[in-house]
Amino acid sequence: MTQSPLNLASHRLVICLGPGGVGKTTISAALAVRSVLEGRSVDVMTVDPAPRLLDALGLDASSPELQDVPLDGIGGRARGNRKVNLRALKLDPKVTFDALVARYAPSEAARDAMLQNRIYRNLSNALSGVADYMATEKLLELYTAPNSDLIVLDTPPASDALDFLDAPRRLLDLLNSRALTLLGGASRGLMGGLKMIDIAARAVLSAFDRLARLNLLADVQAFVDAFDGMYAGFAERAERAHKLLSAPETAIVVVTTANSGRITQATEFVAALEKAGMPVDAVIVNRTMASLPDPSEISSLDIPASLKRKLRRNLADFQMLHERETRAFGELRAASGEEISILAAQDLGHEPRSLSDLAEIAKHLELIRPAAARS
Repeated sequence: MTQSPLNLASHRLVICLGPGGVGKTTISAALAVRSVLEGRSVDVMTVDPAPRLLDALGLDASSPELQDVPLDGIGGRARGNRKVNLRALKLDPKVTFDALVARYAPSEAARDAMLQNRIYRNLSNALSGVADYMATEKLLELYTAPNSDLIVLDTPPASDALDFLDAPRRLLDLLNSRALTLLGGASRGLMGGLKMIDIAARAVLSAFDRLARLNLLADVQAFVDAFDGMYAGFAERAERAHKLLSAPETAIVVVTTANSGRITQATEFVAALEKAGMPVDAVIVNRTMASLPDPSEISSLDIPASLKRKLRRNLADFQMLHERETRAFGELRAASGEEISILAAQDLGHEPRSLSDLAEIAKHLELIRPAAARS
């Protein structure tokens, strides 16, 4: 197998981004398999709640732990005496959040109080952005572990590639918000600093709590108090995640298809990432057509003339599709900078269902335009 067109050996982290429905999860897995075939141990993590990646790798999609992928049938070069491994993980935000609370809680009592708190249990399961934030946390955990040479991150479908990066700030904003200050103020001795309208609002909430017997206010107060002492740890890791995502050893890959509308989305995506200081290393166009035969070959076939006519009509239809795909590549070339590699991943003709299918995609990634060296 030839050297990877993405030069994965020079990277420690690959982040696959793109809209839904373009096969981003498949490409993430294929890039991981490609690196294994080149002799590197790889961890691949999906943030997409759909279990497609683990299904394709033949693993248990209900497990929140890293799982070893059996490499039977595809091989993989060993590095010296070291065995090459492939592991996969489907992110479980709640499990990751619980582990963070256990790490940053100032005491076992504080940890237990937080994990049992009703507000925390709902927050860790349902808050918008928690999964994005926990993705960066789990990413840091994998990155600092000595078990792999490369990490591949499959992000969820999103129009904004920075959603998962911005999640730590959004979470901290919520925890420091006026609403939580209002609800948790009494137990932290802040009543003297609240405005009269805030005090009145607390009185109304307390009365509602007594009538409804929900103990909501007490739960929120306990939740806010329990987070005291944890902010610094969360903020420090958020800053580390920000630096990691834009580090030189991180490769940003945008996945698309040859559909004209998808190409437009991809070029807008690339521009947004570049503006945010996250330069894109490559765009991979998924499900591209195979090379078409020469029409003259049909004439030499020993088949009935009627069948030859059908074959020529079919070939003409495929040639039109191929020309449309070629125009889409031209649009992508014109809109991309010279430093961005453009690759094609050929369509298998069916959904990838096995590790062998992923290896087939990985082995035949084709570099459409070589990347110029970054300055």
